Amino acid sequence: MAVPTANVIAEAVLAQFGKLPAKRKPKIRDNGLHEWIPASGIVAEKDGIFTCVSLATGMKCLPASKMPSCNGVGLHDWHAEILTIRTFNRFVLDECIQLMDNGSSDLIERSSPSAGVHPFRLRRGVKLHMYASEAPCGDASMENLMAAQDDASPWDMSAEAAGEDEALRQLPGRAYFSRLGVVRRKPARSDAPPTLSKSCSDKLALKQCTSLLASLTSLFVDPSNIYISTLVMPEDQYSATACQRAFSATGRMSAIADEVTVGDYSFRPFSVATTTVQFEYSRRAVQSRSDNLTTSNLAAAWALSGIEESILGGVIQGHKPFLPKGASSMSRRRMWQACRELAGKLPEWPAIATQLDAVTYDQIKQCRLFEMRNKAKARARNVALAGWIQNTGDDTFSIE
Repeated sequence: MAVPTANVIAEAVLAQFGKLPAKRKPKIRDNGLHEWIPASGIVAEKDGIFTCVSLATGMKCLPASKMPSCNGVGLHDWHAEILTIRTFNRFVLDECIQLMDNGSSDLIERSSPSAGVHPFRLRRGVKLHMYASEAPCGDASMENLMAAQDDASPWDMSAEAAGEDEALRQLPGRAYFSRLGVVRRKPARSDAPPTLSKSCSDKLALKQCTSLLASLTSLFVDPSNIYISTLVMPEDQYSATACQRAFSATGRMSAIADEVTVGDYSFRPFSVATTTVQFEYSRRAVQSRSDNLTTSNLAAAWALSGIEESILGGVIQGHKPFLPKGASSMSRRRMWQACRELAGKLPEWPAIATQLDAVTYDQIKQCRLFEMRNKAKARARNVALAGWIQNTGDDTFSIE
């Protein structure tokens, strides 16, 4: 992709971010510290028009110890790239509901029961692109991290790592630079509570095999053409070596690159393009204005369907953790509720409604309708992304 087109994608996201109110953006604190935050967005391209349909900022995730308390309310991972994908999924569900209510959507169209197993599909000719203001954490940014060290030589496994929990030791975070091409946990300070959330690089690599759709959204929408076409990132964040290793058919994904399609799923690698456009609240942009930097604790999410939220600690800002009133529109609980609403408008697809009437969330995930998706996901994790450990604990809640 040419730089001008990559710039258009970046500008579509950042122009929409610019319209958000100041309360959803990083600030200068009373003590003089200037906040910075990563940003990401999904852009739909149709007939030469580029439209931002979802965006997010954020760089936090939930500690593993908090997962059992989530109750389907708390977001597990609100790094910008992952939150924008969840927000995109909420946008898709909202578009499907609008299509049923009003009969129109620019991006989604209906399918007949005789045409396949999904009531909806993305309109032909639509491409989806992702913008990220930073190199995705994990494997795609390891060269950047090494270059930022006083000593850029790879770090070896430390003796202290021998005392870590086995699952955590198998999933390194920011350190152990000598291990490249591996699945990693989200990076964090050494004194931060550990998490089992995988890095953005790993989750994006997996999305090349399972589409942008989340599990519940895939009950309704054909995933076969809802893949990222292009990942756009700033020139000064791009490492060709790292991105080739993390994402491409000649890197760690080579083991599944030539495999046949599993149902509606196949390995669909995105291209990586660079932009000269800079996000005004990126670390580099803020650092050009001040040496007194700090990360923002606040995340923001927006979707073209009307979603606009500030997220703090995995819940809507101003709410206590994990009480239903504080559930984000992108939480498991609220997504399940939206899916039930949509299923109620589709009497000709009774199997979907029946599955969504399960008592607990984990019962839904055992649905036979996920068989092909689960096979594609398991194959990618077992072969190309070996060492993937699931982040469990928030799956026995009910919405009754």
